[in-house]
Amino acid sequence: MEIVITGRHTQIKQKFRDVVDSKMNRVTAIAPDTQRIQIVVSHEGNPRLADTAKRVEITVIAGSTVVRAEASNADEFSALDMALDKLTLRLRRTRDRRKDHRRGYAPVPLEAGHEVPPSEETADIEGDVDVENSPEAAVASELAPGESVEVQVGDTPIVIRRKLHVAEPMSIDEALYEMELIGHDFFLFVNKATNRPSVVYHRHGWSYGVFEIDTPENVKKEQEAREEHEA
Repeated sequence: MEIVITGRHTQIKQKFRDVVDSKMNRVTAIAPDTQRIQIVVSHEGNPRLADTAKRVEITVIAGSTVVRAEASNADEFSALDMALDKLTLRLRRTRDRRKDHRRGYAPVPLEAGHEVPPSEETADIEGDVDVENSPEAAVASELAPGESVEVQVGDTPIVIRRKLHVAEPMSIDEALYEMELIGHDFFLFVNKATNRPSVVYHRHGWSYGVFEIDTPENVKKEQEAREEHEA
């Protein structure tokens, strides 16, 4: 198993690396097939945010499965413990869910939603590409799979970020599974049943929603095709 620790605006001390090595057995105990663990430690320089000055992000890669968790605290050791607690909980849910599927577990029914919660911005470990400082350039530029662009809108603090992610179409149940793995409140995917861009998201408690997008032209074509088939 490979452990990679990266610092952003901070140096990684050997003591922290030793603590990480001693605690990662919690991960392998739950997910013995773990191949790589990526840890990113970030420092917030604003003194008003001293209580959350250190942020630790942990990403576990086990085959095609990716599980993430992050936490912030006054020091990197406390943030590591908090992030690790979240991570192990998600790993256990993943393990239990696999057992449930083998036992014939039926997924929780989804309710149709009309609102999608705002996206949770996550920092990439690598792959950012700077381009011309305009939102038009960010949207119009060609991207390779996994590549991203980030631009600031004029003199404002607004930043627009765009990334190309290539993924196979999946079912709603598979999308829910992926959403739980990365710890987000939503997950964007292509529904293989409808071939539409779709989003699954948390509503409240154990309730989920699904939101699909299509163009008026496609909806009209599908309606006409159904009417022709019924005629």
